[in-house]
Amino acid sequence: MDMKALGAGIAVLCGLGAGIGIGVATGKACEGVSRQPEQTGKITTTLLIGAGFAEATAIYGLLVSILLIFVYK
Repeated sequence: MDMKALGAGIAVLCGLGAGIGIGVATGKACEGVSRQPEQTGKITTTLLIGAGFAEATAIYGLLVSILLIFVYK
């Protein structure tokens, strides 16, 4: 087994954590909006900023895996 492929597979697992994080944050945001509908704007803004950070983590993992597979030969 090529160690590059193993490293790339582990790096892609960042997407799993990001997906779980975004899912939990969205669930909590829905709960917050249902409890305080007047705060919908603030909750949505905070949710989108947090989801952006979580998604950036997943993109970094994808980038590392692509670099390991295609650049380092």
